[in-house]
Amino acid sequence: MITAQNVCRHELIGLPIRVHASSNPTQTGISGVVCGESRQMIEICAGDRTLRVAKKCATFDLHLPDDTHVRVDGSVLVMRPERRISMRIRN
Repeated sequence: MITAQNVCRHELIGLPIRVHASSNPTQTGISGVVCGESRQMIEICAGDRTLRVAKKCATFDLHLPDDTHVRVDGSVLVMRPERRISMRIRN
């Protein structure tokens, strides 16, 4: 089960997301659903558009299925999704 403590080790595709802050001011405030992810980018489906946001330069607000909101620094997510899911993260 995905929780606030282990969100970085789970699949993000399908989660509602909002860009809280970004080094690119035009990307701040983008919201939608995560529809794709690569090593450096997150693809957000916002209505009929698909927008790409660099993970390294942004902070994201994720809405988890149990109605909790988590703020995640994108630099923590910079790696291939399949590797991030399988790795052990130390506290």
